[in-house]
Amino acid sequence: MWPIILDTIMTEDRKCHNLEELRSPERRELLEVERVVQLTLEGISADIILDIGTGSGLFAEAFIQQGLEVTGIDEQDRMLAAARSFVPEAEFRTASAESLPFSDASFDLSFLGHVLHESETPLRVLQEARRVCRRRVAVLEWPCQEEEAAGPPEAHRLKSEEVLRYAAEAGFGKTREIRLKHMALFLLDL
Repeated sequence: MWPIILDTIMTEDRKCHNLEELRSPERRELLEVERVVQLTLEGISADIILDIGTGSGLFAEAFIQQGLEVTGIDEQDRMLAAARSFVPEAEFRTASAESLPFSDASFDLSFLGHVLHESETPLRVLQEARRVCRRRVAVLEWPCQEEEAAGPPEAHRLKSEEVLRYAAEAGFGKTREIRLKHMALFLLDL
């Protein structure tokens, strides 16, 4: 089942053929959505969140279910249209992760779901995410693990040390990596 779900994640996010599958129970479980949200919010007080690279709004919806106010951004209008239909409670905007259209410290938390590996300037993305938040930046990525044959291609993976190096260069003091089943969640605190 993993390769089928993975194929959906890797192709549908970008090509947007079957938006319903992006919100399937299998994908929700693969991404460990509820656990990721719980870990992301652990130990901090947050009311307003920026979901960078929101896609179909899966994580935006989970944050809203926790009683938080959510703004989601994505570069693809079709994905945002789907997110708006799935999660009408959130605000969604077309924007680039490299140049966020928000004032400094506008959000308690910035959440990046699989955004760094898609950017040619991951350091700039982390700097922007840090600039607009007050407490924490959370990064969910597929780590580069040689022992894991299944999973996305190398182009869709970052080594943990790369993410942590970018975080240090972006000015984060306290960082923590939490290994999930297939991914890693990085909690970067200001």
